[in-house]
Amino acid sequence: MVSRRRLLGSTVAAAGAVAGFLPASPPTTAQAAGQGRSSVIVRPGDPRYTELAGRGCNTRFVATPDEIWLVNSADQVEQAVNKAIALDRRITVRSGGHSFERLVDDPQFRLLVDVSEMTGVTFDPRMNAFAVEAGARLGDVYRALHEGWGVTVPGGVCPEVGVGGHVSGGGYGPLSRRHGLIVDHLYAVEVVVAGRGRTARTVIATREPDDPHRDLWWAHTGGGGGAFGIVTKFWFRTPRATGGPSSLLPTPPARMRNTVVSWPWSGLTQAGFTRLVTNHNAWHAAHSAPGSPYSVLHSSLNLYSKNAAWVQLEIRMDATLAATGRLHDDYIAAVSEGVGVEPRVDVTEGTWLDITLEPTVVQPGYTRQKSTGGHMREAFTQGQIAAMYRSLTDPNHLNVGLVYLAAYGCAINTVEPAARAIPQRDSIMKFWYTSVWVDPAHDDAEVEWLRTLRGNVHAASGGFPVPNGQQDGGYINYADVDLRDPRQNRTGVPWYEILWKGNHPRLQRVKDTYDPRNVFRHALSLDPS
Repeated sequence: MVSRRRLLGSTVAAAGAVAGFLPASPPTTAQAAGQGRSSVIVRPGDPRYTELAGRGCNTRFVATPDEIWLVNSADQVEQAVNKAIALDRRITVRSGGHSFERLVDDPQFRLLVDVSEMTGVTFDPRMNAFAVEAGARLGDVYRALHEGWGVTVPGGVCPEVGVGGHVSGGGYGPLSRRHGLIVDHLYAVEVVVAGRGRTARTVIATREPDDPHRDLWWAHTGGGGGAFGIVTKFWFRTPRATGGPSSLLPTPPARMRNTVVSWPWSGLTQAGFTRLVTNHNAWHAAHSAPGSPYSVLHSSLNLYSKNAAWVQLEIRMDATLAATGRLHDDYIAAVSEGVGVEPRVDVTEGTWLDITLEPTVVQPGYTRQKSTGGHMREAFTQGQIAAMYRSLTDPNHLNVGLVYLAAYGCAINTVEPAARAIPQRDSIMKFWYTSVWVDPAHDDAEVEWLRTLRGNVHAASGGFPVPNGQQDGGYINYADVDLRDPRQNRTGVPWYEILWKGNHPRLQRVKDTYDPRNVFRHALSLDPS
């Protein structure tokens, strides 16, 4: 049985060392002011270089920096940024290494700041909030918050993902329909920025209305990582929460139900496939409003290509409710109705932490990929579902593709679009299209397969999910650099409006204020005005 997490889990790739603007030399250290630990600088030729440079999850892109700085504090990040500015070298940052595109693993970047050793999760009484360092993985955060205080944040489903990019992009997960996006609980950020001078500085920006840096906090509630500065720490506290630490963030369910419903491709006709997707999308259109009793349920419909043998519905929901069984069974029945093939249903239950920390199992070798994603305000049309079917059953497609339709809405849609940088606040689903493969010789064909799928499904809006009555734009954490390529994006809508809609002007002002010299930039970051 295959699942999205097992298929597309993170991996470590090998990356070759190259000569750069500094000669290869033994590792050095840079002592941070006021800190007991030193940063470590790794250069080509060091035995650690290949592993550190190759931490990205997509081996189509390989980092080849001249220096990798393993940092432990904002002071050390400032030193790295100051060096990059002084030498006029491109700088980038890596947290968990799960960017799908070349936003980090681009040969233009000559200095890579790796925050993976910054993993602390503590309660900060000064802020009355939980402090999470930017290199922590989601699984580490879930465990620390739950075991320490009995609370959590509504973040993503993959415990290996780093919080740095996940939070900055407006991350969502299995508890988001109940408690909102993870950024809806973000109180403050610590960011190393580079203003008009030639010296980096550290800014702590909060959501307090009178904070002069509030816009910098806001930009990190969906504007994306590595675009305005380098985040070194996040603080979390639910708005209007009061009392002690155990009442300042959501309490997760004591037990969770985890279900996988599988339909074999061998018995699935085009009519059955169409009915399955139609049922699923209609159900979400009807059950994604704030206050829905189904806010306790998160699911994803994983439409794998035919050569993967199955399509699957993955469900996670609170197992402690009196209505759990009825809601669960009614949902499966509604999605399965009229499909024409009996599904296999595998149900497990466990503690919230056990279910949440289930590791991603990597399919050996499947480390190359191309993907794209966005939001839907209404169900896909029959023509769009037919386009999915054509690509997923394409006999010339040799590798594994996926159309991933994830539950959204409910509590997410109780926040005003301008209140956070991520503006999609009346959507019913997120979607993600991807293809994964092994052989570099398949790169061109696989990228073209994905582009054809995306282009055909969204043909009515120029090949991308341009915001309209049905679609609601892209998602920076499902990065697709084709958005910025005029040869691919023929929508007539600027790429940044597809991502951020009406929030773009405010994000632009943040960029102009905190990074006017464009020190922090990648393929999907805003340019200064």
